Amino acid sequence: MNFSALLPLVLMLVQLWPCSLSTQNCTTQNRDQAFTAVRRVKRGWVWEPLFVTEEQTSMVPLYVGQLKSDLDKQDGNLKYILTGEGAGSTFIIDENNGKIYVTQKLDREKKSFYTLRAQAISRSTQLPIETESEFIIKVRDINDHEPQFLDGPYVATVPEMSPEVTQVTATDGDDPSYGNSARLLYSLIQGQPYFSVEPKTGVIRMASEMDRETKDQYLVIIQAKDMVGQAGAFSATATVTINLSDINDNPPKFQQRLYHMNISEEAPVGTTVGKVFAEDSDIGENAAMNYFIEEDDAGVFDIITDNETQEGIILLKKRVDYESKRRYSIRAKVVNRYIDYRFLKEGPFEDKTVVKINVENADEPPVFTLENYVMEIAEGAMSGSLVGVVTARDPDDDDCPVRYSIVHGMHLKRLFSINEHNGTIITTKPLDREIASWHNITVTATETRNPEKISEANVYIQVLDVNDHAPEFPKYYETFVCENAVSGQLIQSISAVDQDDSAEGHHFYFSLAQEATNNSDFTLKDNQDNTAGIFTAKSGFRRQEQFYFYLPILIVDNGTPALTSTNTLTITVCDCDTEVNTFYCRYGAFMYALGLSTEALVAVLACILIVLVFLLAIVAIRQQRKKSHFSEKMEEFRENIVRYDDEGGGEQDTEAFDISALRTRTVMRTHKPRKKVTTEIHGLYRQSLQVGPDSAIFRQFISEKLEEANMDPTAPPYDSLQTYAFEGTGSLAGSLSSLGSNMSDADQSYDYLADWGPHFKQLAGMYTSYRSVRD
Repeated sequence: MNFSALLPLVLMLVQLWPCSLSTQNCTTQNRDQAFTAVRRVKRGWVWEPLFVTEEQTSMVPLYVGQLKSDLDKQDGNLKYILTGEGAGSTFIIDENNGKIYVTQKLDREKKSFYTLRAQAISRSTQLPIETESEFIIKVRDINDHEPQFLDGPYVATVPEMSPEVTQVTATDGDDPSYGNSARLLYSLIQGQPYFSVEPKTGVIRMASEMDRETKDQYLVIIQAKDMVGQAGAFSATATVTINLSDINDNPPKFQQRLYHMNISEEAPVGTTVGKVFAEDSDIGENAAMNYFIEEDDAGVFDIITDNETQEGIILLKKRVDYESKRRYSIRAKVVNRYIDYRFLKEGPFEDKTVVKINVENADEPPVFTLENYVMEIAEGAMSGSLVGVVTARDPDDDDCPVRYSIVHGMHLKRLFSINEHNGTIITTKPLDREIASWHNITVTATETRNPEKISEANVYIQVLDVNDHAPEFPKYYETFVCENAVSGQLIQSISAVDQDDSAEGHHFYFSLAQEATNNSDFTLKDNQDNTAGIFTAKSGFRRQEQFYFYLPILIVDNGTPALTSTNTLTITVCDCDTEVNTFYCRYGAFMYALGLSTEALVAVLACILIVLVFLLAIVAIRQQRKKSHFSEKMEEFRENIVRYDDEGGGEQDTEAFDISALRTRTVMRTHKPRKKVTTEIHGLYRQSLQVGPDSAIFRQFISEKLEEANMDPTAPPYDSLQTYAFEGTGSLAGSLSSLGSNMSDADQSYDYLADWGPHFKQLAGMYTSYRSVRD
């Protein structure tokens, strides 16, 4: 069943169902609804597409188009209103008929369309009759812009013979979607017949194959014209600089087909014989080339390439001899280093030439038959023994005699000498291989007629070894055996060295010496690998019985003749278990060598310690006595010492710190025995109470001291500390010293203490009560 066909019927029944109660009301309602629906459908705006052509200024205002409502009965009741972009200024509307006008010149490139809204209002009710509607006025383009090229100036670098060169692009400010104003057409103004341009794309192409070697740069002028090149169109031009890059399409060519060169026979290996050059029209790496010697039967010459100048340099690879061969002919070849296989079909990228080389005759120095001589002689050979012979000859045709000599190292002349006529080398003293196994000497050969022509040869002399050194221990073996060692215990591994040089390698044989073969304490085992082991032959050793064992060991080498040596191994008995403590054993051996036991050493150290303590005690007592004596003297003068922050006169000032200067004036002058200290101080104290700063006694005392210092011939020539035995008035409270308190002070009054204020109230009470008690 098709339910979609029944759906409208169901909806109709739903709408008619309320009408079953009141047919009249239903009929009226349906009629109103139908009328309303018809009116809404008919309402609407009517207008054609609206356009304005830009840059029009001849007729202002200019009619654009008309808006019209389908409810407009042409009775003047409708009023049209325009709003939106440019309404009332750029665009106006006739409110009676809906005609729209533009009032000013428009520019599409600034604004291409305007969005406006229209509304229809009833003049009688001032109410909208039509809903507000939005519409667009488009600005039509005219051809008012010239084409413009982008990304100029144009420079293109392309390989020669490349079909496509580059592309130029121009733009036009006009509307590309309307008319032909923005449609561009490219053409070639300059550049024929070598180049062409595609009219629509601006792609520049080569019209024919071009050769960079002929011309490497071109200027091409391209024109872009709008309106597809029609009459009245605008145009623009652009200049394109086209540089042709090189490709390897040219082979190298020698400048000459035959070269002539000369070389002296005395020229050393590596001498430059001459240069050849091949030209290549290409540039850069396309012109790079390599030179080769294609034919050289003697193999005397070589050729290298100078990468800077691209020349071929012919070098002397072997020495030439005028007397042996006077002329050489070689064939040289040049090949491009980088090949472009696209052009191989045009021929090989190489060339060949012939080089003729003449050898020039020269007075050559003597020539040794060998560059280096190796000779041998046995060590210990007697003086004058033959070492070997060197031979040199003059290579020139006249064959001048030569003279031989030894140079370089004066000490070598003391070992060897050479016969200047025949080159025979002999020894001047016996040689020792262990001192030097090789001797290197330099022999010269000089032409007798031309001493400037000298040649040298190296002679290496090897001193052959003779078995003249016996084998021996490589080092001193420090061997220990514990007292508790068991039989068959390995206590030491030994080896040997030999200063001789064995061609087959050293091989040593170890055994106990004849006098130790019956030794029942130790045994030796040869390991057959140039080492041997020392083992105990019994269990238990006692240091008290024997501290050292001396074991003679016989070592034999494999030389011819074989040499033998006896080396003694010292074995020390150590107070240890089966494991040896090397440090402890060394200590025990040292004590044994001193002849002291451990207990004896401890006793000696204790005695030394006691003596040191005793000496330190004596020194401390003496220092204490000196300190006490000085303290008594300080006690004697403690009330008369005046301290000054004066540094004194240095080492020469012997008076400034003289202890005698610290004594009282009376003592210094009369040198009489001192009175009782307390009595003297008490008298000075009493005097100080009566003398003030302005007292005549004080001034007189100062004058006397000044005159005494000025008249003293031993006084230093600068101010120094002077001691005045004058205390002065001091504090108003007087002296609070307890010195002399045992003397009677019945004549002294302490009533003034009460006048000093509350701080001295308690002190005044103490002295007042003390006086009352005494009275």
